[in-house]
Amino acid sequence: MKAIRLFGQITAYYVAIGAIVWLLLTMFPGLREFLPIGGVERIITRPDTGGALQGNEIPQAAVRGFGESLVWLSVAVFGAFLTSLPVSWVYMGIRTEDEYDQSLISTIIILPMVVTSIVVVVQNSLSLAFALGGIAGAVRFKNSLKSSGDALFILLSVGMGLSSGISAVELAVVMSIAFNYVFLLLWWTEYGERAGMKRYLSDLDPPEAPLGAAVAPVPPAAPPTPPPVA
Repeated sequence: MKAIRLFGQITAYYVAIGAIVWLLLTMFPGLREFLPIGGVERIITRPDTGGALQGNEIPQAAVRGFGESLVWLSVAVFGAFLTSLPVSWVYMGIRTEDEYDQSLISTIIILPMVVTSIVVVVQNSLSLAFALGGIAGAVRFKNSLKSSGDALFILLSVGMGLSSGISAVELAVVMSIAFNYVFLLLWWTEYGERAGMKRYLSDLDPPEAPLGAAVAPVPPAAPPTPPPVA
Protein backbone atom coordinates (compact mmCIF):
# COMPACT_ATOMS: atom_id res chain seq x y z
CA MET A 1 0.00 0.00 0.00
CA LYS A 2 1.15 3.52 -0.80
CA ALA A 3 0.77 4.79 2.78
CA ILE A 4 2.75 1.90 4.27
CA ARG A 5 5.53 2.35 1.72
CA LEU A 6 5.81 6.05 2.52
CA PHE A 7 5.74 5.27 6.24
CA GLY A 8 8.63 2.84 5.84
CA GLN A 9 10.61 5.30 3.71
CA ILE A 10 10.30 8.10 6.29
CA THR A 11 11.05 5.77 9.20
CA ALA A 12 14.18 4.47 7.50
CA TYR A 13 15.27 8.05 6.81
CA TYR A 14 14.94 9.15 10.44
CA VAL A 15 16.68 6.02 11.71
CA ALA A 16 19.57 6.51 9.27
CA ILE A 17 20.03 10.18 10.21
CA GLY A 18 19.84 9.35 13.92
CA ALA A 19 22.42 6.58 13.54
CA ILE A 20 24.83 8.86 11.67
CA VAL A 21 24.52 11.62 14.30
CA TRP A 22 24.97 9.12 17.14
CA LEU A 23 28.05 7.66 15.48
CA LEU A 24 29.63 11.09 14.95
CA LEU A 25 28.99 12.16 18.54
CA THR A 26 30.39 8.85 19.80
CA MET A 27 33.57 9.18 17.76
CA PHE A 28 33.98 12.90 18.48
CA PRO A 29 32.43 13.72 21.89
CA GLY A 30 33.73 17.29 21.84
CA LEU A 31 31.72 17.99 18.71
CA ARG A 32 28.56 18.52 20.73
CA GLU A 33 29.88 21.66 22.44
CA PHE A 34 29.54 23.86 19.35
CA LEU A 35 26.65 22.20 17.53
CA PRO A 36 23.22 23.89 17.24
CA ILE A 37 21.56 21.50 19.70
CA GLY A 38 20.40 21.89 23.28
CA GLY A 39 18.59 25.18 22.74
CA VAL A 40 15.29 23.82 24.03
CA GLU A 41 16.87 22.72 27.30
CA ARG A 42 18.49 26.12 27.81
CA ILE A 43 15.22 27.94 27.16
CA ILE A 44 13.11 25.71 29.41
CA THR A 45 15.57 25.63 32.30
CA ARG A 46 16.56 29.29 32.05
CA PRO A 47 15.80 31.05 35.36
CA ASP A 48 13.51 34.06 35.18
CA THR A 49 15.70 36.63 36.88
CA GLY A 50 14.91 39.75 34.90
CA GLY A 51 11.17 39.74 34.35
CA ALA A 52 9.04 38.39 31.54
CA LEU A 53 11.01 39.99 28.72
CA GLN A 54 14.35 38.89 30.13
CA GLY A 55 13.16 35.29 30.39
CA ASN A 56 12.22 35.18 26.71
CA GLU A 57 15.70 36.00 25.41
CA ILE A 58 17.29 33.45 23.10
CA PRO A 59 20.49 31.99 24.58
CA GLN A 60 23.60 32.59 22.52
CA ALA A 61 25.44 29.71 20.89
CA ALA A 62 28.63 28.68 22.68
CA VAL A 63 31.09 28.92 19.79
CA ARG A 64 34.61 30.28 19.80
CA GLY A 65 36.32 31.63 16.70
CA PHE A 66 35.45 31.84 13.06
CA GLY A 67 35.87 28.13 12.35
CA GLU A 68 33.48 26.95 15.04
CA SER A 69 30.90 29.59 14.13
CA LEU A 70 31.06 28.49 10.49
CA VAL A 71 30.57 24.86 11.49
CA TRP A 72 27.64 25.86 13.75
CA LEU A 73 25.91 27.81 10.99
CA SER A 74 26.49 25.08 8.41
CA VAL A 75 25.05 22.39 10.69
CA ALA A 76 22.06 24.60 11.59
CA VAL A 77 21.19 25.30 7.94
CA PHE A 78 21.85 21.70 6.87
CA GLY A 79 19.79 20.44 9.83
CA ALA A 80 16.88 22.60 8.70
CA PHE A 81 17.21 21.06 5.24
CA LEU A 82 17.33 17.48 6.56
CA THR A 83 14.23 17.96 8.70
CA SER A 84 12.24 19.54 5.87
CA LEU A 85 13.10 16.90 3.24
CA PRO A 86 10.76 14.16 4.55
CA VAL A 87 8.00 16.77 4.92
CA SER A 88 8.15 17.31 1.16
CA TRP A 89 7.82 13.54 0.65
CA VAL A 90 4.65 13.53 2.72
CA TYR A 91 3.20 16.39 0.70
CA MET A 92 4.00 14.66 -2.59
CA GLY A 93 2.40 11.46 -1.33
CA ILE A 94 -0.82 12.71 0.24
CA ARG A 95 -1.82 15.64 -2.00
CA THR A 96 -4.52 15.23 -4.61
CA GLU A 97 -3.36 15.43 -8.21
CA ASP A 98 -5.74 18.19 -9.28
CA GLU A 99 -4.40 20.66 -6.66
CA TYR A 100 -0.79 19.48 -6.52
CA ASP A 101 1.55 22.49 -6.29
CA GLN A 102 5.19 21.95 -7.20
CA SER A 103 6.22 25.43 -6.02
CA LEU A 104 5.07 24.54 -2.50
CA ILE A 105 7.51 21.62 -2.43
CA SER A 106 10.39 23.97 -3.14
CA THR A 107 9.08 26.32 -0.44
CA ILE A 108 8.92 23.51 2.12
CA ILE A 109 12.59 22.67 1.52
CA ILE A 110 14.10 26.14 1.12
CA LEU A 111 12.04 28.20 3.61
CA PRO A 112 13.47 26.54 6.78
CA MET A 113 17.03 27.30 5.65
CA VAL A 114 16.13 30.92 4.92
CA VAL A 115 14.39 31.36 8.27
CA THR A 116 17.36 29.79 10.07
CA SER A 117 19.72 32.33 8.53
CA ILE A 118 17.37 35.22 9.34
CA VAL A 119 17.04 34.17 12.98
CA VAL A 120 20.83 34.04 13.33
CA VAL A 121 20.99 37.64 12.07
CA VAL A 122 18.18 39.18 14.14
CA GLN A 123 18.24 37.20 17.38
CA ASN A 124 18.45 39.38 20.52
CA SER A 125 18.51 42.52 18.34
CA LEU A 126 15.31 44.55 18.42
CA SER A 127 16.57 47.06 15.84
CA LEU A 128 17.41 44.31 13.33
CA ALA A 129 14.00 42.73 13.89
CA PHE A 130 12.25 46.02 13.06
CA ALA A 131 14.51 46.48 10.04
CA LEU A 132 13.60 43.00 8.80
CA GLY A 133 9.91 43.79 9.28
CA GLY A 134 10.26 46.93 7.18
CA ILE A 135 12.08 45.09 4.41
CA ALA A 136 9.47 42.31 4.38
CA GLY A 137 6.68 44.91 4.27
CA ALA A 138 8.25 46.55 1.24
CA VAL A 139 8.23 43.29 -0.70
CA ARG A 140 4.89 42.09 -2.03
CA PHE A 141 4.26 38.37 -1.79
CA LYS A 142 1.47 37.06 -4.03
CA ASN A 143 1.35 33.33 -3.48
CA SER A 144 -2.20 32.30 -2.68
CA LEU A 145 -2.40 28.85 -1.11
CA LYS A 146 -4.99 26.48 -2.53
CA SER A 147 -6.00 25.04 0.84
CA SER A 148 -5.63 25.67 4.55
CA GLY A 149 -3.76 22.36 4.71
CA ASP A 150 -0.98 23.87 2.61
CA ALA A 151 -0.65 26.61 5.22
CA LEU A 152 0.23 23.93 7.78
CA PHE A 153 3.25 22.92 5.70
CA ILE A 154 4.37 26.57 5.48
CA LEU A 155 3.88 27.05 9.22
CA LEU A 156 5.89 23.92 9.95
CA SER A 157 8.70 25.10 7.67
CA VAL A 158 8.88 28.41 9.54
CA GLY A 159 8.85 26.59 12.88
CA MET A 160 11.70 24.28 11.89
CA GLY A 161 13.71 27.23 10.63
CA LEU A 162 13.17 29.12 13.90
CA SER A 163 14.18 26.07 15.91
CA SER A 164 17.40 25.59 13.96
CA GLY A 165 18.24 29.28 14.25
CA ILE A 166 18.05 29.25 18.08
CA SER A 167 20.34 26.19 18.45
CA ALA A 168 17.43 23.77 18.83
CA VAL A 169 17.73 21.43 15.86
CA GLU A 170 16.39 18.67 18.09
CA LEU A 171 13.10 20.59 18.30
CA ALA A 172 12.97 20.81 14.49
CA VAL A 173 13.45 17.03 14.33
CA VAL A 174 10.63 16.39 16.81
CA MET A 175 8.33 18.77 14.91
CA SER A 176 9.13 17.05 11.62
CA ILE A 177 8.56 13.55 13.01
CA ALA A 178 5.29 14.43 14.75
CA PHE A 179 3.91 16.30 11.74
CA ASN A 180 4.76 13.59 9.22
CA TYR A 181 3.44 10.66 11.22
CA VAL A 182 0.21 12.43 12.19
CA PHE A 183 -0.47 13.36 8.56
CA LEU A 184 0.28 9.79 7.45
CA LEU A 185 -2.09 8.46 10.13
CA LEU A 186 -4.88 10.79 9.00
CA TRP A 187 -4.25 9.76 5.40
CA TRP A 188 -4.13 6.04 6.15
CA THR A 189 -7.30 6.04 8.29
CA GLU A 190 -9.06 8.53 5.97
CA TYR A 191 -10.17 10.43 9.05
CA GLY A 192 -13.23 12.62 8.49
CA GLU A 193 -13.96 11.28 5.00
CA ARG A 194 -17.47 11.72 3.62
CA ALA A 195 -19.05 10.96 0.29
CA GLY A 196 -18.90 13.80 -2.22
CA MET A 197 -16.58 15.95 -0.10
CA LYS A 198 -13.78 18.11 -1.42
CA ARG A 199 -10.61 16.14 -0.82
CA TYR A 200 -7.29 17.47 0.43
CA LEU A 201 -5.64 14.09 0.90
CA SER A 202 -5.49 11.78 -2.09
CA ASP A 203 -7.86 8.81 -2.05
CA LEU A 204 -6.14 5.58 -1.04
CA ASP A 205 -9.04 3.49 -2.37
CA PRO A 206 -10.39 5.21 -5.49
CA PRO A 207 -13.64 3.75 -6.85
CA GLU A 208 -13.05 1.19 -9.56
CA ALA A 209 -15.15 0.71 -12.66
CA PRO A 210 -17.50 -2.31 -12.34
CA LEU A 211 -16.41 -5.47 -14.11
CA GLY A 212 -18.10 -6.13 -17.39
CA ALA A 213 -19.11 -2.54 -17.86
CA ALA A 214 -19.99 -1.82 -21.46
CA VAL A 215 -17.59 0.37 -23.28
CA ALA A 216 -19.12 2.79 -25.72
CA PRO A 217 -18.02 1.86 -29.26
CA VAL A 218 -16.03 4.38 -31.18
CA PRO A 219 -17.96 5.42 -34.29
CA PRO A 220 -16.07 4.79 -37.52
CA ALA A 221 -14.61 7.72 -39.32
CA ALA A 222 -16.79 9.15 -42.08
CA PRO A 223 -15.51 8.41 -45.61
CA PRO A 224 -13.99 11.33 -47.42
CA THR A 225 -16.36 13.33 -49.59
CA PRO A 226 -15.52 12.87 -53.29
CA PRO A 227 -14.72 16.05 -55.19
CA PRO A 228 -17.50 17.43 -57.38
CA VAL A 229 -17.46 16.34 -61.02
CA ALA A 230 -16.97 19.20 -63.45
